[in-house]
Amino acid sequence: MATLSPVALKRSLTQRYAFVVAAVIFLSLLASAALRSAPSVLLLPLETAFGWPPAVVSTSAAIGIFINGLVGPFAGALMARVGLRRTVIGALLLMSAAVGASLLMTEPWHLTLAWGLLASLGAGTVAPVLGATVVNRWFVTNRGLMMGLMSASTATGTLVFLPALAALAQSGGWRAPVTALAIAFALLVPVVALLVPEDPAAVGLRPLGATSDDAPPPAVAEPGFLAQTFGTLAMAARTKTFWLLFATFFVCGFTTDGIVGTHLIAFCGDHAVPEVAAAGLLALMGICDLVGTTFSGWLTDRFDPRKLLVVYYGLRGLSLLYLPYSGFSGWTLSLFAIVYGLDWVATVPPTLKLFNEGFGDRTGPIVFAWALAGHQTGGAVAAGLGGVLRQWQGDYTTAFLIAGLTGVIAAALSMMIDRGPAVPRAAFAAAA
Repeated sequence: MATLSPVALKRSLTQRYAFVVAAVIFLSLLASAALRSAPSVLLLPLETAFGWPPAVVSTSAAIGIFINGLVGPFAGALMARVGLRRTVIGALLLMSAAVGASLLMTEPWHLTLAWGLLASLGAGTVAPVLGATVVNRWFVTNRGLMMGLMSASTATGTLVFLPALAALAQSGGWRAPVTALAIAFALLVPVVALLVPEDPAAVGLRPLGATSDDAPPPAVAEPGFLAQTFGTLAMAARTKTFWLLFATFFVCGFTTDGIVGTHLIAFCGDHAVPEVAAAGLLALMGICDLVGTTFSGWLTDRFDPRKLLVVYYGLRGLSLLYLPYSGFSGWTLSLFAIVYGLDWVATVPPTLKLFNEGFGDRTGPIVFAWALAGHQTGGAVAAGLGGVLRQWQGDYTTAFLIAGLTGVIAAALSMMIDRGPAVPRAAFAAAA
C-alpha cells in the first residue's frame, strides 16, 4: 500500500493541517511543562541521595522559573530571525542534552547549571510564547479556543505527568525521571522536524479560516529584532495597562508554578501525605485545568476579560488561604485540587486578549511575552521564598497564606485595567 508523504498529508488535509501542527506543539509544550514541574518531584530524592536541603533544590527551581520567563521575548524574536521550526528543534535538543548531563551531577552548582540555566533556556522557548506564535500563524478562526488549549497544555504537562515522575523517583531514585525526560525531548525532535512547517505558506496552505481574499500578514523587518523587542517594551512600560497586567501576571506565577508547582508535594509530605498521592492531586489539577482553561478561552471571546480575571484570581486566592487549614484529608485535598485546578492558568486567555486590545495584534504578543517574564519572576520569588520559609519556620503555612493574599490583591487590581488601545497604534508601529 502506498504511503502518504508529509507533503501529500499536508495538502490532503488542506487548512485542517493546522490541527496537526497544533497537536505537535501541544505535545512539545506538555513535555516542556513536565520539565518545569520536575523539581517538585526531585526535592526529597535529591535530599536523600546527596543530603541537599530543600532550599538548594528550590533555589535552582527559582532560577529556572526566572530564566523561563526572561527567555520569552527573545524566543519570539529568534523564531522570526532563524525560523520557528529550527528554534523549537534547537530548544528540544538543548533540554535533552542538559537534562541528560545532569545524570552526572555531584554538586549543587551542577544542578543549577543543568536545570536552572541550560534546560530552562530551552523550556522558556517551548512555552506560551510558542503557542501564541503558532496560533497566530495557523488560525484565523477559533483563536481564543486554541490559545486556551495551548495555555492549558503548559499546566496540564506540569501536573499530569507528576504522578508518573514521582512513581519513577520512588522506584528508581532521582535518575529514573531525569532519564525519562531526556529521552522524551529527544524523541520529539524528529516529530517536529517532519510535521511542523515554518508557516502555512511554506506548504502552499492558508491559515484555518482564512480565505483567498485575506491578505498575508506583513513581513517583519529582519534587522534590529532586539531593538524591536526592547523598543516595544519601552513603549508599553509608559502605560498603566502594562503595569497592571504585569502585576497581576506576577501574582499568577507566584500562586501557580512558584508555590503550588514547586512546594505542594513537600507541604503534603509534612502532613503525612505520601509523595505519589500528593502528585496525584497535581494530576487532578491538570485534568481540571485542561477543562477550565479551554472553557476560559471560550468565555474570553464572549465576556469582559477583566471580570473573568476578578473571578479567577479571587477563587485562587481563597483556595490557597483554605489549604493550610483543610486538614489534609482525602476529600478536602480533592476539593482544593478541583477548585484550584479549574483556575490554574485560566487567567492566560483573558490576559492575552487585554494585551491585544491595548497594544494591537502585532505588538500585543511581544508585550505579552514581557509580561510572561513577570509571571515567571513571580514564580521564582515564590519558589525561593517557600523553600526559605520552610527551612526557617519548619512549615509551609506562612508561604501559602502569603500566596493566597496576593491572589485577592490581583483580583482587586484586575478591575482597574482599562480596555481599548493603551497608546496610539502609530507609536507602536514606530517602536516595532
